[in-house]
Amino acid sequence: MPERGERPGEFGMIARYLRPLADDPGAFGLTDDAALLRPEPGFDLVLTKDMVAAGVHFFPDDPPESIARKALRVNLSDLAAKGATPIGYLLGLALPADWTEDWMAGFSAGLAEDQRRYGILLLGGDTVKSPDGLMLSVTALGQVPAGSIVRRAGAAIGDVIVVSGTIGDAALGLRLRLGTLDGSAAGEGASHLLDRYLHPQPRLGLAEAVRSFASASLDISDGLIGDLGHITRTSGVSAVVEAARVPLSDAARALISADPTAFASIVTGGDDYEILTTMPEARFAAYQAAADRAGIPVAVIGRIVEGQGPPVVTDAQGNAISLGRSSHDHF
Repeated sequence: MPERGERPGEFGMIARYLRPLADDPGAFGLTDDAALLRPEPGFDLVLTKDMVAAGVHFFPDDPPESIARKALRVNLSDLAAKGATPIGYLLGLALPADWTEDWMAGFSAGLAEDQRRYGILLLGGDTVKSPDGLMLSVTALGQVPAGSIVRRAGAAIGDVIVVSGTIGDAALGLRLRLGTLDGSAAGEGASHLLDRYLHPQPRLGLAEAVRSFASASLDISDGLIGDLGHITRTSGVSAVVEAARVPLSDAARALISADPTAFASIVTGGDDYEILTTMPEARFAAYQAAADRAGIPVAVIGRIVEGQGPPVVTDAQGNAISLGRSSHDHF
């Protein structure tokens, strides 16, 4: 591993590890103070920013490739939920004083792989020294046909509530990593849960279907019930979720069988990065067909109802389940 004194300075580090990621002509090879972006005629820009910090959103000893992917993918997930196609991103990188070239090489390689996978390029950003651990801020830019963005507001009484993928895997993976849950019941499935926490899977393949069929949409970052509450509050409605209809992985089911309290973590824990939508029931079949073509499973888990209160989760008998809290809260 190179000695600290052999590391390049800030501009040398940018040239070596970040400039190769900035192939878009509007990035000017990261040699200017700003980038130039021209959206396609007839399209609106969609902008989103998520920050991730060591010890909060990832573990300081996570592989640098994984940290890079998580920082980018959580933003791509936001774009997918708005029905947007990625264009480019800005990167704010606050490095601790003990960063190494090996770490930076792995980090830039992780970004490069995901740029190829998701069709997005680095446009610019900033690098600083962090006095308190690694921090990253990504601003992702996408585009949608003019007037077609899908917002949180828009859910209507009678709409079905639909989620992609499986719910709660990342929250259980985090608990396994922290040692607050016995993962023996999950067997080999424990590795799946740990990977879901480390590597979010942005559902960009659903973006067009979200635009076409959803009345409201967001990605599940702070927990299914808490994020559904964002939709119901902005839409002036309430919701009922049927616990038995929440899609679970085999590993999650095994853990619930061994420890029923794990269910609360599944529906309130963060980091799923699945897409949560509402839509008229008559649209669901077409939405599901589009999701099938994209290779992404979707499932109805409940319904939007009249009211102003928080979402309610019910058991097989229709009784409300006490969860203790509704979502992850950064503060």
